[in-house]
This record gives sequence, structure tokens and C-alpha cells, in this order.
Amino acid sequence: MRLSIGTPVVTMNPQVHGAWEEDASIEEIARVAETADRLGYHHMTCSEHVGLPAKELERRGARYWDPLATFGYLAAKTERIRFATSVLVLGYHHPLEIAKRYGTLDKVSNGRVILGVGVGSLKEEFDLIGAPFDQRGPRGDDALRALRASLSKSEPAYHGEFYDFEGFVIDPCAVQDRVPLWVGGRTMLSLRRAASLADGWGPFSVPPAQAAEWLAKVETPAGFEVVLPPTARLDPIAEPARTQDILAETAGFGATIVACGFKHSTLSEYLEKLEALAAVHAAMGSA
Repeated sequence: MRLSIGTPVVTMNPQVHGAWEEDASIEEIARVAETADRLGYHHMTCSEHVGLPAKELERRGARYWDPLATFGYLAAKTERIRFATSVLVLGYHHPLEIAKRYGTLDKVSNGRVILGVGVGSLKEEFDLIGAPFDQRGPRGDDALRALRASLSKSEPAYHGEFYDFEGFVIDPCAVQDRVPLWVGGRTMLSLRRAASLADGWGPFSVPPAQAAEWLAKVETPAGFEVVLPPTARLDPIAEPARTQDILAETAGFGATIVACGFKHSTLSEYLEKLEALAAVHAAMGSA
């Protein structure tokens, strides 16, 4: 079981963000990335939205830094930590657009990209950019197959229901032999899609106990990653023993990676909790 972080600042969840994030810059994000990198965290995340309907702001927040630009900067500041989109909406992009842009990022980062993808749910955003909303599930499945056929190949070829291409050169392309594809979502269908077409599943708004119930019903391939939030809020400074219990419980529900976050009011407090959580996790491994 490894640890990851939902990167602060780049999204502004109305319920959990710290006041310092409101005016933070890329330099503060870089300090988070450098600290998490040094401490051995597996990956950090960045989400994608082009524009959100105003009625969604109370639930989703308004801020969404672009993952490509954000990760390109952070790649130059770090050495090991991986960069996971959480998530790219497949219907907003042609698969070769993703392969080129994130293949370039994979080269820039020396093979540290994880493509977290989803089929999307905001019809207003689809309409805004002129993307087809109908059949987004089958389109997403076809896009996943096209991505698997295209990433890491300079001359990809794919012939599917919605995407059909051959005879184009994509240079640069990803340097990883197999860029990890993870599927996000909040339904059993997202897990089935992940198990059949991808390498991992990173659900959102799905309690770990519910995720475990679904995982028991689906056959997943070897090496399949499951990224879950902890079963309760983590406070590794004040409650290290309870933090160990929460991490162990989350792993027991099927998490191979725990997506961690904390209550925090300053950057310094956030970094201190990153340090403390890494120490708690290390103690679990040596116990």
C-alpha cells in the first residue's frame, strides 16, 4: 500500500481547502511537490475542467488548473513522484491529441505520467466545447482502446467504432512502454470499464466500503491499481496510531494506493503533515 496526494491549490474544494490555497502560486505547489517527492509519495494529481456551470460551483468549486501546464512545471522540480490526471475527460479530446500532449509530458518527466481518465458527466461543459454528450460511454471505451494502441508508438494505428486513424507520425511519444491508464468515476460501471480496458481504478465520492463491495464482484487483472480515499480524516501528528489504523483499514478495503489529504490552514502545516504521514507509513512497513 502506497500513499498519494490530492494536490492542494490546483483545485479548490469548497469543503476542505485551506485559506492559504486561495492566493497560492506555482511556487507553493512546487514546495508541496518537492516535499512529497523527497518523502516517497507515489503520485500527485491534477484535474481537468474547461469551464464549470455556475450552478456547480458550490459542489465542485471553481478552480481547476490545467494539468498539462502544471505537471510540466513540476516535472522540472522533482525526480520520482508521478503525475496523475484525475481525470481527463475522454470526450473532450481526440485520442491522438492526448497521446501527443501527454506523451510529450512523459518525455519531459522521464516516464512519470499516469493517465487518469473518465467519460464525463457535465452536459453543459460538453455543449460548451462542442463535444458530443450522447454515447459518451461507448465513445470513452473506444478512446481507451485507441489510447492503448497509440501511447508510446510514433506511428500508431487504430480502427474502431468512433476513432479511426493510421499513417500519422506522433513525435515525441511517451517513453514508458506502457503508460498506466486509470479510470475514474463513481459507479460500478466505471470499475468494470477499468478492469476490462485499463490498469487501475480511482473512484471519487465512493466510500471505501462500497468500493470493496464492488471489487468483490469484478475480476481485475494482475497489477491492477485501486486508489481510494482514507476511511476517515487523517491527523498523523496528533493521532499517529489512529492514522496507522485508518491506512490499514483502507488497504483492507482493496486500496493499493491511499489518496491522502488533511485539514490544514497554512502551507507549513500541510508540509508538516506530509512529513508525519510518511513517517507513520514507514513505521507500518517496519512493524
